[in-house]
Amino acid sequence: MYVGRIVAAGRTRSGYNAVAYRVSSRSFPNRMAVDREGTMVIVPRPGFESDLQQSPYISYNALRLAGDWAIATNGSHTDPITEKVNAGLPVRDAMALTLLAMDYEHDAYDTPRIAAAVPLRGDIGWMAVVRRDGLVVREVPLEDGVARYVATYETNDVRDDQSSAFDAGTAAEAALFTVTGGAFAGFEKPVTSVAALANDAGFALGVHVVE
Repeated sequence: MYVGRIVAAGRTRSGYNAVAYRVSSRSFPNRMAVDREGTMVIVPRPGFESDLQQSPYISYNALRLAGDWAIATNGSHTDPITEKVNAGLPVRDAMALTLLAMDYEHDAYDTPRIAAAVPLRGDIGWMAVVRRDGLVVREVPLEDGVARYVATYETNDVRDDQSSAFDAGTAAEAALFTVTGGAFAGFEKPVTSVAALANDAGFALGVHVVE
């Protein structure tokens, strides 16, 4: 099943919180994620920079840290959500205000904007989506060995049944899991993924690029 871009919020079996973002694409598969000084950025692969002339939505900051939070999204709303959290707003309010202001992507598919956030410590994360027909912002429980997900198509709501078994020992393994692990393995056309995984010192960041 093709569900498009995916955000996930979960916790490893050993109790460490994680947030991840996966690019799945039919139209622009020639992309990769790179770490630019702690910001995980989606960019065209070398030789495909001209794709940016076809769509303004294919390159963006996908994952950033804001204090004790890690935030992942499928577009340019990563930055204003992060900046609002850094300014002291609760994550719920930062997501709601940003998504309401920016709205869904006005492309050929009316692509929803999706977002997920987890704290370094704590049992509650947040997930959000703005679609052409609505805005949803919900807290989600963080449970050992479980990840919850929202995608741009088909599963573009925050629902309890959109969950998967989940585990990872490193941030790179967490990014890989959203491509090959659990329920994520059944979603088509993976391109690249990023993740932040909590540890005793803070968040570690990881990347996976599908070859």
